[in-house]
Amino acid sequence: MQLTFLQFIRGQLARVPPVVAQDLTGKTVVVVGANAGIGYEATKHFAQMKPGRLILACRSKSRGEEALEKIKTETGCTTAELRLVDLTSFESVSSFAADFNKDVERLDILVCNAGVAPIPENPTTKDGWEMSFQTNHLSPSLLALLLLPKMAETASIYQTKPRLVMVSSEVHYFTSFKQTMIDSPNPHRLFGSMDYYNPATGSFIEGGRRYQDTKLFNVFFTRALASRSATQNPFVIVNTVNPGFCYSNLRSRYHGPISWLFNFLMEKALARTSEEGSRQLIWASLGSDKGDEHALHGTYISDMQVFEPADSVVSEDGKKLQNKLWDDLINELEQVNPHVRDITSRYLK
Repeated sequence: MQLTFLQFIRGQLARVPPVVAQDLTGKTVVVVGANAGIGYEATKHFAQMKPGRLILACRSKSRGEEALEKIKTETGCTTAELRLVDLTSFESVSSFAADFNKDVERLDILVCNAGVAPIPENPTTKDGWEMSFQTNHLSPSLLALLLLPKMAETASIYQTKPRLVMVSSEVHYFTSFKQTMIDSPNPHRLFGSMDYYNPATGSFIEGGRRYQDTKLFNVFFTRALASRSATQNPFVIVNTVNPGFCYSNLRSRYHGPISWLFNFLMEKALARTSEEGSRQLIWASLGSDKGDEHALHGTYISDMQVFEPADSVVSEDGKKLQNKLWDDLINELEQVNPHVRDITSRYLK
């Protein structure tokens, strides 16, 4: 399907249903980017469901500690803790996963919540990738894969169905990959290079499209991962969710007319609160489709229901591209962490 601007407006103005809830006693929940925005609000909701362990995975120690104390104070949750992970660093992601797999008993819910706009002042990470691409797609994908064995172990030992939720966006409907990238033998390497995109000289439209592209990558990754686990009885339910257009500091770097358009006009007229957006993450983590949680496996979720992703994803060309992107991603990530290849060989088709 394709999302029209009118459909987008209707969705934004519609009433957001109440948050769903479950008793999470004994279960472990991890929320990446838990110190602010929809990540913080989702973590706060989880904190009220008696989790066995609630882990705030944050980049900043000071902001993470502040969020942790607020959640403990406001919810009374005594099982919340802070762990540091920097999505701009593959080393940090690998260290986080290694420590987690070593000293955390189980993993029932992993919410990979990441979203940054292209940054003209500091466009590349120390790993050599464009900042928004590594933060929004490469590092969350790496983290998800490295924690997959723990989720498989949890499913086997506790006879449960862990959830892996990738936070994407409805903006994936409003973009498509350039043919040069699709035809490239190494599409990730091309897309993540400054030769392909230079935010210092690119127009706003190019910068905006780049963020949309990273969310499209999220959708492709989720579907590829789900298709490589058992489709009838998967050990982990994998999906991707759209929180909707929310008040956010994501657009804080916009200036001039663009800043006025988004931060004043569109936000005041259409934006959901961060708490309303977080309800979508909770539903993707706990909800079901007509009582069948397996029906959420590999799906794109919006407004607390399953939607078909963009035509560029579900078309025959999209399916071919999905496989190509998966193979290319695994090749790139195995260079970062050799365990990636072992994990995909053991746990995925």
